[in-house]
Amino acid sequence: MIFAFLKKTTVLVWLCALFTILLVFQSCKKKHSEIADRLFEATQNEVFKDIDPDTLAETLKKEISERKLKIANASVIESYFRENDYQPIFVINHLFNGDLDILPEYYDKISEHGLDKTPYHSEAIKALIAKLHNKTAIKTTAEAYHDLAELELLSTSSLIKYANALQYGVINPKKIYSRYFTATKRPDTTFMKHALKANDIKSYLDSIQPADPQYKALQKAFLSNAVIDGLSPEESKRYLLVNLERLRWKNKPSEDKYVIVNIPDFRLDVIENGKSVLNMKVCVGEGRNKDYHSSLIAYADSEKYDKPFPRETPQLSSMIHSVQVNPMWNIPRSIATKEIITEAANDPYYLSNKNIDVYKDGVKIEDPETIDWSTVTKDNLEYDFKQRPGADNSLGKIKFLFKNRSSVYLHDTPAKEAFGHAMRAVSHGCVRLGDPLGLAKNLFGEGEDFDTISKDMNEDNPDPTNIGLPKKAPIYITYVTCWADDNGSLQYRRDVYGLDIVLYAHLKMLMSNL
Repeated sequence: MIFAFLKKTTVLVWLCALFTILLVFQSCKKKHSEIADRLFEATQNEVFKDIDPDTLAETLKKEISERKLKIANASVIESYFRENDYQPIFVINHLFNGDLDILPEYYDKISEHGLDKTPYHSEAIKALIAKLHNKTAIKTTAEAYHDLAELELLSTSSLIKYANALQYGVINPKKIYSRYFTATKRPDTTFMKHALKANDIKSYLDSIQPADPQYKALQKAFLSNAVIDGLSPEESKRYLLVNLERLRWKNKPSEDKYVIVNIPDFRLDVIENGKSVLNMKVCVGEGRNKDYHSSLIAYADSEKYDKPFPRETPQLSSMIHSVQVNPMWNIPRSIATKEIITEAANDPYYLSNKNIDVYKDGVKIEDPETIDWSTVTKDNLEYDFKQRPGADNSLGKIKFLFKNRSSVYLHDTPAKEAFGHAMRAVSHGCVRLGDPLGLAKNLFGEGEDFDTISKDMNEDNPDPTNIGLPKKAPIYITYVTCWADDNGSLQYRRDVYGLDIVLYAHLKMLMSNL
């Protein structure tokens, strides 16, 4: 009985397994038949009747494996292929409704953004689409597998590259600039796969065209070959080109209110609801191109790479969290070695006249005049220097603090003369304010805190006072050399740090290597 039961059970297991195999086989045959039927229906080429998805999958796997090192975002594309069992789903979804023909139309117009169409394989995609639509062009199944796989790979990779370029720029600023600390979004897997899963290609491509008014203004000028006053036609084109790329970077303020410093404009604005509510001159860090010797037309090969002058103000984004009124200045070692010990060696009373205290191992030295400063160098310097609050303090009467890795801040200054000059890249790296009290009033508003600030800034020999902002204020220190003003006129500022040169060289190099 037991033997008979086991025998019957074994038979049932085998029957179930056989039934499952038959179902899978039928399912695969159905899948094979559906793909072949759809391709034949669209192309009317008899060759596609014999298409086998398993062979098609192997062909697509081989295609991406062989090209992986040459294709941008290959891991994202391969993940998309894997999710679709290595079938040319993108081509099948968009070839039959004419959507695929739209891709090269948009790629051919990318020059309107100052970009080269070469990396988007427009001509190759057009040729493959035309070949698929010609019912006699593809002669063998091997040729069909290859062409389908190639079209799937070229169309998906080019769409991702195109979407990334328009929405995020073709260059990551963090990779070309040494002192770039601005939060900047870069394309991620979700964004890239969203492009591949769009149902309507034209609607998607329209949705990713840059819509910022500044971008459109510069793009219009670029397309009309506008010549900026004071620049040649070629340099005007290059100014527009690099600033269009900057506008594609996702590093723009999103807050209703923020502080922004534009380094080459030597100017600070407080923006509220899209409008400047406070504007002032500033002085920024001394730059490598402060004499404007180098331009987008005339520059040496060595200037293609970012080698910042030690005093250049960094590009950054942060939050102003507090102010210090009548600040104590902890003098950076770089300034101490280059300036303080030299001045002290030339004048034994320099330190006392400038209200600078000297410390060794955290202990204040009472008589720094007794030190032979002529023997002190940057290699054996064992002292720290602090400048007390007062009229001569290099930070003036107030400094605005925000976290950053470069130890820079906004501050007042006793050296007002520089604000009368056109070229104001003169500081050690921090941003000197033309109207520090005005900024304090804007950020704090009327009230007790501002009254304290105003009072303490007028004291003769006060102690430092720290006051936290009731609401932290976003700050952006940026670098923009060309824009359209409120009247629609193009404004440009000269490239005081040579950062336009670096960006243009990378754009040019990128295009020449494609």
